[in-house]
Amino acid sequence: MSVAKYKRVVIKLSGEALAGEAGFGLSPAIIKTVAKQVKEVVDLGVEVAVVVGGGNIWRGKVGSEMGMERASADYMGMLATVMNSLAMQDALEKQGIETRVQSSIVMTQVAEPYIRRKAVRHLEKKRVVIFAAGTGNPYFSTDTTAALRAAEINADAIIMKKNNVDGVYSADPKIDPTAVKYDTLTYLDVIQQGLQVMDSTASTLCMDNDIPLVVFSITEEGNIKRAVMGEKIGTVVRRDA
Repeated sequence: MSVAKYKRVVIKLSGEALAGEAGFGLSPAIIKTVAKQVKEVVDLGVEVAVVVGGGNIWRGKVGSEMGMERASADYMGMLATVMNSLAMQDALEKQGIETRVQSSIVMTQVAEPYIRRKAVRHLEKKRVVIFAAGTGNPYFSTDTTAALRAAEINADAIIMKKNNVDGVYSADPKIDPTAVKYDTLTYLDVIQQGLQVMDSTASTLCMDNDIPLVVFSITEEGNIKRAVMGEKIGTVVRRDA
């Protein structure tokens, strides 16, 4: 029996990653693939929490650029993450994994309210917990949600899946052929160099609480398991080099 490097992880999925090629909406095939990969990790005995973005349905930033009130646009984005979370819950339960959705915005008909102790109890019972509706506050991204929840539940690492790159590069590899891929980075590097890993609020939160971050590609199957096992995959971001 292989032993996982991390005992409790937060998996951060971007909304776009769930949309697949279309870039909008939900791709049932991709959701199923992700659910299977999460099952592999759960089968190792790892406690898994998931944070899903909402960019495949709505982006608060785009709304505010169109002239909307930023807070209203962000609340719409939070509701988009709830839709993604319910889709993810359904896919995981079809794989036979007990799953709970906890929402930062109270909507008792569709999800439990977010209660830290309850979330930890679910994890201890080997249920997957999906954190929906971001932090419940506008102006905070779902990356920040992942960092905040990881700190709250004492997660060992954040596993972040990107849908078009296999790690962190010095520049966009699609545009710049000279872009270099990093194997390891510090959070200070990420913030100072303005690398597009997560926003500065999330990076600072991870740095302050010493939570490692593993960034890799969603497209290759089995990658989540590899990341949790501590295999050399993608880019690892830590507080200290």
